[in-house]
Amino acid sequence: MLRKTVSALAIAIAVSASAVAADKAFSPYVDGHGGISLPKDFRTGWTHLGSWVIDQEGAPGQGFHDVYARPSDAAAYRKTGHWPDGATLVKEIRAVEHGVKTTGTGVWAGDNKVWFVMVKDSKGRFADNASWGNGWGWALFDAKAPGKNASTDFHKDCETCHVPAKATDWVFVEGYPTLRH
Repeated sequence: MLRKTVSALAIAIAVSASAVAADKAFSPYVDGHGGISLPKDFRTGWTHLGSWVIDQEGAPGQGFHDVYARPSDAAAYRKTGHWPDGATLVKEIRAVEHGVKTTGTGVWAGDNKVWFVMVKDSKGRFADNASWGNGWGWALFDAKAPGKNASTDFHKDCETCHVPAKATDWVFVEGYPTLRH
C-alpha cells in the first residue's frame, strides 16, 4: 500500500513539475497560477513598437506611452499579422513634461507612472484567473510597487480602455510603425 501511495505521489509531483515547465515554456513572465511579472529588460533588449501621448488632463492613461515587444514576437506579428501564443507586450506610461526649448515647445517623457503587461494566451490557460481573458493575460504595475500586479480584474482595470482595439486583437497596432510590413 505504501509503495502505491509513494508511486502516486511521485507521478503527481512529476505531472506538477511538467505543468510548471510547460508554463515557463509558454512565458517566462507567467507563473503556474497565471501571475504575471514585469519583465526587467524590456527597454534594452526588446523592440520598441511605437509611442503615444495622451496629454488630456485627467484622461485615463494620461501620459507618454512607450510600447515594447520581444523581438521574436514583433517579427512573428510582421510575418503573420497575429500575435503568437506567449507574445509579451509592455506599455510604459510616464508623466508628460513640456517646456520651451531653443527649437520650440517640447514634450517629453517624465517619471514612470505605470506599466501594463499583456501576454497572449490563445489556449485560455487561466480561465479561473480574473487577470486573463479575451485571449490575453493583463497586468498593471504601479511605479510605487513594480513587483506587484495592481490589477485585480482585467474587465474593470484593462478591458474598457482597449475596446477601440477589439478588432485588432485588443492591441492598438495602428500606433506601432515597427509592425508595418
